[in-house]
Amino acid sequence: MSSDAPDASGGGGVGDPNMAEVIVSPPRRGSLARRMGLIAAAWITMLLLLGGVALDRTLASQVRSNFDEQLEYVLTAMIASAEIDPFGDVYFYRSLGDQRFLEPNSGFYWQISGGETEAWPSRSLWDRTLEVKGDHFDNEAHFYDSDQFAGEPLRIAERTIILPGSETRWTFAVASATEEIDAQVQQIRAILIWSYLVLGLGLIAMSMFQIRYGLQPLRRVRAAISRLRTSGDNRITEPLPSEVQPLVEELNGLLEHSEKQAEEARTHAGNLAHALKTPLTVLTNAATARSPDLNEAVFRETRTMQRHVDHHLARARAVGRRAVGHARTDVRASAEAVRRAVERLYPSGRLDIAGKKDTTVAIERQDLDEILGNLIENAAKYGGGSVFVTVDAEPGESDCTIWVEDDGMGIPEEERARIFDRGARLDTGKPGTGLGLAIVRDVAEIYGGSVTLTESEDLGGLMVELRLPRA
Repeated sequence: MSSDAPDASGGGGVGDPNMAEVIVSPPRRGSLARRMGLIAAAWITMLLLLGGVALDRTLASQVRSNFDEQLEYVLTAMIASAEIDPFGDVYFYRSLGDQRFLEPNSGFYWQISGGETEAWPSRSLWDRTLEVKGDHFDNEAHFYDSDQFAGEPLRIAERTIILPGSETRWTFAVASATEEIDAQVQQIRAILIWSYLVLGLGLIAMSMFQIRYGLQPLRRVRAAISRLRTSGDNRITEPLPSEVQPLVEELNGLLEHSEKQAEEARTHAGNLAHALKTPLTVLTNAATARSPDLNEAVFRETRTMQRHVDHHLARARAVGRRAVGHARTDVRASAEAVRRAVERLYPSGRLDIAGKKDTTVAIERQDLDEILGNLIENAAKYGGGSVFVTVDAEPGESDCTIWVEDDGMGIPEEERARIFDRGARLDTGKPGTGLGLAIVRDVAEIYGGSVTLTESEDLGGLMVELRLPRA
């Protein structure tokens, strides 16, 4: 397809000035204080509503219960004062004593009915009578509401009695208008509403203040982070509450980790620049002087530069992979993969692997392959033909120990420290760059491990002890 073909969408390209720039902002997560405030307000409102309804019903029930007790007291006094006259009618041998029974339409009434006689009402009923439920026998006081009088709801207490000297079932009834009790209930309800409203607003205001005061350390952390960008500080040293201090410590640890990585990057860049400076100077001088051994100098110095570049690239890859996260690598699987590769390079040699089969270490598989590849290849190259690898040689330790032994000449003790230097080689008769052990040491140390050289007691050659953190 021709590169001159127009865009199928008909619009301009990436650099089209007519194309409006679209900035996609990250979605807002909302305010933590607002979220906590809404939860507190909803919880307070729900609790106050439930508590208010329960208290309203309790108080209203108590008021009505007291009202019924007063009616029952009057009803008992009526029954105690009633007797049968010689004509078989009921009369009171003593006055009931409540003036309201004598006032017409006072809202407080009594009535006695039974048999074939007409009902005997109190004077307060005037020309009205109570419609009592006298078709049954009540040993105890019976309470019920009645709306038989228009605009005057009543609460009635009645009881059926057979008085001495009579076989008639007499129904005694006491009635009282409920306006007073309804007014009391409404007054109580109004007090509850206003009280709970003020209480709810006060609790919500207090929770808002508590949230603002409680989240103040987070604002202090934000201010401290802002000062890190402007003041040049590299740590948050302000004392904070114990709940926030772990966050600050993790943040300081992250800052320290970032500084360490930046310092490592600067160090590697400086080391690489310094290492390449000398070979480049040699090549420049040889080219300027038109040296007759220019070809040999180019070959020699470019090999030197290649060693330095490989070494620093290996370290940079290990540092980058370490920063990604916690890795888990099966040691036995990596060792088996390296053995298959080394056996193809040295088919006449013997390579045995022993030890645990389920050991995992906190290192990336590619880096572990590179470490074991360098160690096992060196053992096969410089040994006498036998290589023995022991995985997790000390299972009780906190680190995983890997031994790589060979039956070669070994390395003298005074040379073991120098062999880790870049480009150091004791046997120059065999091909190599002298970077194997240096890369092994640097990559192992990046992951918190170590490399030690000793003498193999079983094979008599060199034994490399590699320690790596367990996963």
